[in-house]
Parts: sequence; structure tokens; C-alpha cells
Amino acid sequence: MSLFGSLYVGASGLQTSQNALNTTAHNMANVDTTGYTRQQILLGTRSYNILSVNASSVAYQQTGLGVFYSQTRQVRDEFLDKTYRKESGRSAFYETNTQVIEEVEDLFGEFQGVEFSEALENLWTAIEELSKDPCKLTNQNLFVTRSKEFIQRAQLVYNGLSEQQDNLNTQVKTNVNTINDYGQQLVDINKQILKIETGGTENANDLRDKRNQILDELAKLGNISYSEDLYGVVTVKFEGIDFVRSDSVNKIELYQDNTTGFYTPYWSQLANYKTVNGEKVLDLDAARVYDPTQTISSDLNTDIGSTRALLLARGEKRATYHDMEDEEYYNTNISQSLLMNIQAEFDQLINKITTVINNVLKEAAESEPDTDYLKDENGKPYQMFEMIADDDNVGFTIGNIVINEDLVAEPALLSLRLQNGEEDTDTTQKLLDVLSEESYTLNPNLKTKTNLIKYYSSLISQVSNTGEANKEIAAAQAGAVNETFNSREQVLGVSSDEEMEFMIKFQNAYNASSRYINVIDEMMEHILNTLGR
Repeated sequence: MSLFGSLYVGASGLQTSQNALNTTAHNMANVDTTGYTRQQILLGTRSYNILSVNASSVAYQQTGLGVFYSQTRQVRDEFLDKTYRKESGRSAFYETNTQVIEEVEDLFGEFQGVEFSEALENLWTAIEELSKDPCKLTNQNLFVTRSKEFIQRAQLVYNGLSEQQDNLNTQVKTNVNTINDYGQQLVDINKQILKIETGGTENANDLRDKRNQILDELAKLGNISYSEDLYGVVTVKFEGIDFVRSDSVNKIELYQDNTTGFYTPYWSQLANYKTVNGEKVLDLDAARVYDPTQTISSDLNTDIGSTRALLLARGEKRATYHDMEDEEYYNTNISQSLLMNIQAEFDQLINKITTVINNVLKEAAESEPDTDYLKDENGKPYQMFEMIADDDNVGFTIGNIVINEDLVAEPALLSLRLQNGEEDTDTTQKLLDVLSEESYTLNPNLKTKTNLIKYYSSLISQVSNTGEANKEIAAAQAGAVNETFNSREQVLGVSSDEEMEFMIKFQNAYNASSRYINVIDEMMEHILNTLGR
């Protein structure tokens, strides 16, 4: 090779080493940047010049033309990426459940000491005092007062559960809007990457970092799958349905129920319409993003994403004791929803207490058929609790109960003195018996029976046990996420020590190329000065 040709070899070394140093400096500058992927230089040899071809030679006589900068690639492990995203989505699911349960525990106020449990205990104490002296006005007044307090506290708890549903509903809307925003960002980034990398001379690594970061965040919101084509364009499926395509996004729409205000995410491209009472109504059955009746299981990957957890915890309605009457319906539609399950169980407690107290008073009145004992002026038995809407289909639900205002105004109407002048201790004993009789279960799936006084404690214990179980799962899942994250970081993360080694290596390579050029330059100068005379 000529000396001038050798200069080009040295120049290629200088240029390549400089590019490698720039890449290393870029890595060092982003050592703490979230979502940044370590970049790696790939070097290649330039084409060889063939000097001569000799059939008897083992190889051609060739001269090299130096080194060239092939590309700067990202160092990632696709398997670890997919594992991390799935596990982080599962972690978000259980973390969301845990947060909801903690809010429920705060609502019940068991750690504050003065909440619904006190109202229930006060009601029991009032009945006990009434049984000691059924005809004492103070005891009658206390019974009515505690009954009113009991209903008011119950309504506060139930309204608090409903407010939690509304809060979760707002979060559902926020999550869906975020999901759609991420989808649009992915489409925009796809277009930019395609534009930059079409020529095949440059990799849009920083854009790819941004895209990977979005995929990480999207995976926490729901179950995603994705693939990248040969042009560098990523397509994404969300909950098994096409979400992000090469140049468009199928956004998730929200249907809002007119009664509850609850949002239901659905795919507009899958939605159908049906006619109900002459009106065109959206049919969500085939278009739902999430099936609320689907079994939650890690094997089915149905425990992934905070959005599913929010929808599941919120439920589809305000549950009442009616939702407990059909075991199959309960198991399919209610049992998996944290708030609906608690609402149904709590409403069942209130329904049973109000119903049994009313029934005891009614039986006492009817036991004296030809008298005005415990009856109003129309001969109708006095009831402690009344329905706001007199509809048996609604029944004594928490939202449909009010205390009898006649008894509030005149508690003496509950005077438990029989026509013969004796105290009606049988009725007060029945009140104690129906509340202490162990013949109730929290829900159709439980066999352990309890009484109406201990029912609430059992409900609180159930919430606590559910919370502890979710906390354990969430903690274990967080550990799995951290382990996967650390494994991934070992691949894509920037190590300052390692980059310093690369910097020294490329700096030495740069210096070596520089000295090589100096040697060629001195040789040329010597030839010209010595032979050129």
C-alpha cells in the first residue's frame, strides 16, 4: 500500500475512535437518566484491495483500508423487557387492591375507635336496658334514639363506600385517558423512528428509549403485548385487542351509566347498537375492554394492570342485600369486587337487624289482637323502621330506611305494658334473642354462622384478612419486579466504571492512530527530503 493510502487507514482509526468516545461520553452523561439504554459501538473493517491473484497462492494478496463505524446499537434483552413489564403490571394490580382495602379500613374507623361498631354496641345496650324495665320512658327513649343513631351511622358508612366507588371511577377515567395518550405518543414516535431510520445510516436510539419507557408505563395500566417489524415500528395489543398500529391508535372509549355515573371502557370498533323501547342503545357485551365476570387468576393473566384492579374493586353498581339472594349471581357478579362485596354484606346486616326488630314488634302487637297494644290509631302495628319508598322490590336497604318519626316524637308509644298491666318481658327477650341468635353468614360462600351483633366484627375481620393477603401478594410481587428490574439493569444500565474502561480503550486507540499517522508523515517527509534532492 502507498504511504498516502496508509494515511487514510490512520484517519479511519481517528474518526472511528472519536465516534466511539462520543458514544461513551453520551452514556456517561445519561448514567442517571430514567429509561436510558446503554449504547454500544459496533466497528467493522473496510473493504480490502486485492493486489494480485495467484492460483497457486493460499490466499489473495490484499491490503486493508482501515476500520469504519458500523452502528451504535442499544443493549437490551427482549425477554427481560417482556418479563419486567408483565410482572410490573401484576404488581400494579395487587398494589391498587391493597390501597383500596386500606381506604376501606380507614372508612370503618376501627383504628379510631368511635364509629359504626359503637353505634351497634349502643343499640344492643339500649335493648338490654329496655329488657330490665320495658315500661320506663327513659329506656324507651334510649331504644328509639339508639336505633336512629344506628341507621344514621350505617348510612354514613355505606355512603362512604359509595364515595370510594366514585373516587375509583374517577381514577378509571384518568387511567383510560392516560392509556390513550400513551397510544398516541407511540404512534408519533413510530413515525419519527421510521423517518430517521429509513436511510439505514442512523439509529434513533433516544426515541427508542422514550418508546420503551412508554411501554414500561403502559404495562402498569393493563396487559399488553407488542412486536417490532423490520422497519422499527412497534405495534401494541392492549388486553388482547389491537391498540397501536403502525400509523394509528384505536382509542378506548368510555360509556357512562346514567344511574351510577360509572364508566365502562369499551372498544368503539367492536361496539354494536341495539334497539330498546324504540331507542338506539349501545351494546357493550362484545365491546368491553374488561369482562367483570372473568375469573381473576395469574394463570389466565387476568391479574395484570391497575385499570382492571380499579374496575374490579369499584364494581358495576351499588350493591345491596338483594345481590346476596342468588348464590350464582353473587359469585359471578359480586364476590370478586371488593367494594360491592362489602356493600352487599354490610347492607345485609342492616336489613336483617331492622327486619328482625320490626318483626318482633309486629308479633307483639298481633299477640294482642283486640287491643291497641303497640298499634297506631288505625290499628297498624308500630314499626321502628320504615321504608322511604314503600316497595318490596327495594326492601329495607340502607338507602331506603328511615326511623319512625312518630316514635321519635313520642317514644312512650313503645310502652311494653300489656293490657293486663304486666310488663312485656317476652318481647324484650325476643329482641335480645333475635340479635344474638347465630344463624347468619356474611355471604353465600361461607358456612360459619354468626349473630347480628358479631356480624360486623366478622365483616371487619374479613376485610382485614383480605388486606393482609393482598399485602403479602403485593410484597412478593414487588420483590419479583425488583429482581427482574435489577437483571434488566445489568444489561441496559450504564456502569460508570465500565464506561471509563471503554473511554480509556478508545482514547488509547485514538492515540495509536494519531501516532500511526505521525509515523507515516515522518516517513513521507524523509523520502521527500532525502530522495527529492
